[in-house]
Amino acid sequence: MKNGKVHIALIVIVLAVAGTVAAFGARSSRGQSTRTKSEPIVRPTTRITPNPKNPSASAPFLAAASQNAILKDELTWTFGGKQQHGWYLYDLLISKTLNTDDDSESSDFAAALAHWQKRTGLQPDGVLDEDAFMQLVSQWQSNRLKIRDYPSPDQLLTAPTTDFYDPSRLPELRQVERKTYEAYKRMIAAAIAEPSLRLARTSASELAPNERYFKIVSAFRSREYQDELRRKSPNSGTAGLAVNSPHFTGRALDLYVGGDPVDTKDSNRAIQVNTPAYRWLVRNAERFGFRPYFYEPWHWEYVK
Repeated sequence: MKNGKVHIALIVIVLAVAGTVAAFGARSSRGQSTRTKSEPIVRPTTRITPNPKNPSASAPFLAAASQNAILKDELTWTFGGKQQHGWYLYDLLISKTLNTDDDSESSDFAAALAHWQKRTGLQPDGVLDEDAFMQLVSQWQSNRLKIRDYPSPDQLLTAPTTDFYDPSRLPELRQVERKTYEAYKRMIAAAIAEPSLRLARTSASELAPNERYFKIVSAFRSREYQDELRRKSPNSGTAGLAVNSPHFTGRALDLYVGGDPVDTKDSNRAIQVNTPAYRWLVRNAERFGFRPYFYEPWHWEYVK
């Protein structure tokens, strides 16, 4: 009898344990599942890359973007009888021409370039190689001042010394074609009104005497004066002092945009193309009738 009771107690205990295990399994199946030994405690993070503006358009240009990252500094081309390297100095002009704000080493930039290449009859591969870059140069050059007429005396005015980078500049070197000067003053007023430029001013349309940015470095230059400059700089080349300069018209202005005012060394131009003044001109000067000479960041021509 005593042994029978023991057996019954053991059976009850076994059934209770089995019920507990079953209940725990049921709860586990309704809640979070348990981790197996083969499953890592921490899952690897997924690499997330920013989505391009137009994934279907930019995805094929990843390889082109890689090439552009190299060519930006290493492309070899010739201008003004001198070998040039890369197109990094013209980054902003290129972006404006392509109507894109994308980084020049991105696939979106390559896609925008391909769209421009297709319009201009080039292979739309999105690579800014020599053919594509020289096509850009040709387009920029074609947008420059076409006339080379010598102005009559009544078409010129003598601008005040306060408009010039060098206030001691002689009166005959402070002459500007009238409409060009009027457009310049409108542009200066707009630049002064731009808070980010922080230009020192005496009024809403006048730069302060101690402000250098946007001041005129050079305007009208006579043929005789230009010849004299060439004699003083015999190694300037055609990219420097032109034989048939647009300054002859009084419609070309050299403006101070930083660095050495008119030094064409790459190191100096690299400073100039990154100043707020130059970047503002690239984005806004055309509204006032001015277009750039791509090789000289300081040189702007009134083309209206």
